[in-house]
Amino acid sequence: MSKAVFIENVAKKGKVSKAEAKRMVDLVFGEIEAGLKRSKKEGRYQIGTFGTFTISKRAARKGRNPQTGEEIKIKASKVLRFKPSAQLKKSAGC
Repeated sequence: MSKAVFIENVAKKGKVSKAEAKRMVDLVFGEIEAGLKRSKKEGRYQIGTFGTFTISKRAARKGRNPQTGEEIKIKASKVLRFKPSAQLKKSAGC
């Protein structure tokens, strides 16, 4: 779903204008982003009955270039993961 469709759905369900729905959606997304920035050291950001974002570290490793078969080095990196809450899983039928 695109952000525009998401905003449209929020506007319809909330019975507000699209402009107001866009402001609300931007506020929510902005707060999630700010919360992730604040919790960098901690490595996790939990949102009540929605779920938990965690930052995982991936070690450096070796890989292969699929075109040439040549071995390459892949740098260590950080990955953002999301684990949905039990309530969210239940809503999705999982």
